[in-house]
Amino acid sequence: MITFYPGPSKVYSQIGDYMQDAFKSGILSVNHRSPECVEMVRNTINLLHKKLDIPADYSVYFISSATEAWEIIAQSLVKENSFHVYNGAFGKKWFEYTQKLIPGAKGYAFGLNENLANLSAEIRSAGSEAEVICITQNETSNGTQVLVNRQKIAQNQESLIAVDATSSMAGITFDWTQGDIWFTSVQKCLGLPAGAGIMICSPKALKKAEETGENKHYNSLLFIHENFAKFQTHYTPNVLNIYLLNRVLEEIQEISYISDKIRKQADDWYSFFENSSFKTSLLVENNTVRSDTVIAVKGDEELIKTIKNQSKTAGITLGNGYGDWKNNTFRIANFPAIDLLEIEKLKNTLVQILG
Repeated sequence: MITFYPGPSKVYSQIGDYMQDAFKSGILSVNHRSPECVEMVRNTINLLHKKLDIPADYSVYFISSATEAWEIIAQSLVKENSFHVYNGAFGKKWFEYTQKLIPGAKGYAFGLNENLANLSAEIRSAGSEAEVICITQNETSNGTQVLVNRQKIAQNQESLIAVDATSSMAGITFDWTQGDIWFTSVQKCLGLPAGAGIMICSPKALKKAEETGENKHYNSLLFIHENFAKFQTHYTPNVLNIYLLNRVLEEIQEISYISDKIRKQADDWYSFFENSSFKTSLLVENNTVRSDTVIAVKGDEELIKTIKNQSKTAGITLGNGYGDWKNNTFRIANFPAIDLLEIEKLKNTLVQILG
């Protein structure tokens, strides 16, 4: 079965071999404080800096998932208020979860086809008091993305910028300096099995954590940083996934190459649907806000059901719609682990179904 589900999605084809190597190496049985595990963590973090072009002064941590990052940010970096800018289900969920911990959290919802840059003045004003401004860079539920620009979203230069990059990190390039906290899970653009996340923090974020002084939880940012300063994790980690991440990072190209490839494939996907006579359309009409890594296609509910069912019969799994678009859309992952032959098979299948 070929999967285009946007998370968990297709793992790299080498993962099976890497899992066998992990078992044979004995790394799965070592103590997570052991020199062997410390060296693996150190090497994997160094590879993340190199392959994703992360600034040297930004700290990298392994956590359980991107969702856990919501909790870490609320606990350790917000005393009174955060400001959440979103246009889909996952950005809204982040806001609603934070509200449970920080009642002063505020949300700002914008439209599916609105360009965040055009809302700059309104957002800067509404979030002027926020300690942390929270942006979903790539909204997996609807196939939109935003360009993170500190000057356009933060009126108060003391505000931190937190970025959910769950469906885009390791797929496209970022200007890391435009954000202070970035996070992802490994089951999307990194092509790994689900069960681990990555969080990246600027020196400004760590300074704020020190000022906040919160250190009451196993996943308090200060405690996490204290452990990772020794290349140790703050809890017994998913050692297998760290090992697999290390192996994948050793093999993949640097992010500039991957990003060019992913963006070209996204352009090809959008042209494929726009130039067809299918009785479907792209969910996102404004091409300036379409995601490079998740393509969302809409149509009549019965037609969408037919497309998904017949694709499955052909050995292809499409992503279901999500949230407000659950029944009238399907989604296509455009992640690095998916190869061109699989993309061609899906295109041919769609032509046969919709021709």
